[in-house]
Amino acid sequence: MTELPKPFYKDDRCTIYHGDCREILPLLPRHVLLLTDPPYGHGDRWQGGTWGAAEMYKDAMKWDSQPPSEETIDAALKSAKAAIVWGGNYFRMAPSRCWLSWEKTSRMDTLADFELAWTSMDRPCKAKKEDRNPDGKRVHPTQKPLSIMQWCLSFAPDAQTVLDPFMGSGTTLVAAKLEGRQAVGIEINERYCEIAAERLRQGVLF
Repeated sequence: MTELPKPFYKDDRCTIYHGDCREILPLLPRHVLLLTDPPYGHGDRWQGGTWGAAEMYKDAMKWDSQPPSEETIDAALKSAKAAIVWGGNYFRMAPSRCWLSWEKTSRMDTLADFELAWTSMDRPCKAKKEDRNPDGKRVHPTQKPLSIMQWCLSFAPDAQTVLDPFMGSGTTLVAAKLEGRQAVGIEINERYCEIAAERLRQGVLF
């Protein structure tokens, strides 16, 4: 790929590209903040209770079978001046003084009680308590609460451009738009591009 593809969706704040971030990232200008939640590589560990039988999680077992390569993570990190990467504990990252923790107030025996985000920031570690699904029924199996992504943005108040190369259902972009920032998302699954675009069009939380 030698030039950016036509955006899947674009408005005055947000742009979505449908494709492989490994091909699109080198064509984008450098952003101020990388805020993303890549696949962790859980694969068939997506199981437990009745929720594990839902169609949404069967799909997750496929695209979450392998985590992004070290080269892909490095390319994402180089695409922005500062970075917040959820699931950073699953990847080989540089030592960091600032980790973010989302403590889930609704507990389930078969799911993690909290999640960690690696950051490139030189500041104390911080934690936030939030329910698993405060925005209602999820449309993506690893969908982060909108409040969590807005919380992340609060650590980079001057970051007017935000990039998410593993966009999923677009929560990063919705949060950025609500905060008055510019954002670019990349997603390889066209169905999730459609969901993210609809969320941005309607300005709703689903």
